[in-house]
Amino acid sequence: MHLTVLVFASVLSAATFALDNGLMRTPPMGWLAWERFRCDIDCEHDPKNCISENLFIDMADRLSEDGWRELGYVYVNIDDCWASMDRDKQGRLQPDPKRFPGGIRKLARYMHDRGLKLGIYGDMGTHTCGGYPGTTLDKIEIDAQTFADWEVDMLKFDGCYSNATEQEQGYPRMSKALNATGRPIGYSCSWPAYQGGLPPKVNYTQLGEICNLWRNYGDIQDSWDSILNIADWFFENQDILGPAAGPGRWNDPDMLVLGDFGLSMDQSRSQMALWAIMAAPLFMSNDLRTISSGARSILQNKMAISINQDPMGIQGRRIIKEKSGIEVFLRPLSSNTSALVFFSRRTDMPYRYQTSLSKLNYTTGSYKIFDIFTEKPMMLKDSTTFVVSVNPTGVVMWYVSAPAKQSLRQFYKGGRLQGSVYNDHENAIPPVFL
Repeated sequence: MHLTVLVFASVLSAATFALDNGLMRTPPMGWLAWERFRCDIDCEHDPKNCISENLFIDMADRLSEDGWRELGYVYVNIDDCWASMDRDKQGRLQPDPKRFPGGIRKLARYMHDRGLKLGIYGDMGTHTCGGYPGTTLDKIEIDAQTFADWEVDMLKFDGCYSNATEQEQGYPRMSKALNATGRPIGYSCSWPAYQGGLPPKVNYTQLGEICNLWRNYGDIQDSWDSILNIADWFFENQDILGPAAGPGRWNDPDMLVLGDFGLSMDQSRSQMALWAIMAAPLFMSNDLRTISSGARSILQNKMAISINQDPMGIQGRRIIKEKSGIEVFLRPLSSNTSALVFFSRRTDMPYRYQTSLSKLNYTTGSYKIFDIFTEKPMMLKDSTTFVVSVNPTGVVMWYVSAPAKQSLRQFYKGGRLQGSVYNDHENAIPPVFL
């Protein structure tokens, strides 16, 4: 496997160049306010949940004191609705003085003192999506310098209230302006999401040259339907999206919502597994002050995180889609290893799925398997038939150790990404109650 992977990775790196700021060589991890707290600015009646410096201080304390930071969750990201409705006399953005009385720089230093980083939100348009001051073309340089002066570490640049022509000029210009400040600022672009996410309107080679990550698709919601919709779009378009991803440049399917209200534990494990396979940024949007122990254990699963953070940065693929509702995903990893996910779209009962590693295109050999969520190891020969029991809307996720030599011909062949080389609908046995 290793020789094929190196060829595959080198071809991709030659075709797509990452933004030259040296940042986010693995998918960024942290916490982002939007999905859980939206645009709650009623600090008088809801002081614990409103968008204010206290909320971000609380989340920073949890990240630094509850074991998140050591696992890589280091960004604390402000989203929309933080700003004053007016710029200052010098034309600069300014935070709402009642909700951020200490200012953004003080908040950034609070993060830095705890080994964390601060992210902030802007919008390539006349207004943000929430109606706050946006960044028009003539304000890009001053806003980039303002964020640098505040010691911000990441910018999420949205695209409400702008047209395609303005976006075509503005997103590259903001990239250049951020680099010109001399401060390392990770750059998240929402540009492709406003252009349908796909070529010819979206140029992923260009995106890789100007952005560290980008939103391709619609906003995630706290529901299983939303997660399924996003995952389907990403894997249905994996031939286009996969080559765009790599160290310093990532497709972003949006936030992790597990730990909120809408997902079961099985669905929570599914989101974590699929986001890890996709090499997706891991930005939680939940309340770390009250998160359940079950959700916390999933988000803090060291093996799932290590798969997500694999330094080769190859985005995984769906390799099998069965009529039974079972899907199989594979991601090549460093050191001759790989990750497999068996995922059930079913909603009725656990399903016993039968296959073998040779049917999944692994070559002859014995493989050490580690089940990510049960933490059980096993050994499997490539020819040995096995059965995995996958819960409804759930996953089984495996780390497959060397000497895994899975052929990547379904990943890359003849200059084009390939689909599955195996799609046998007869390899599953009837569902049973366990």
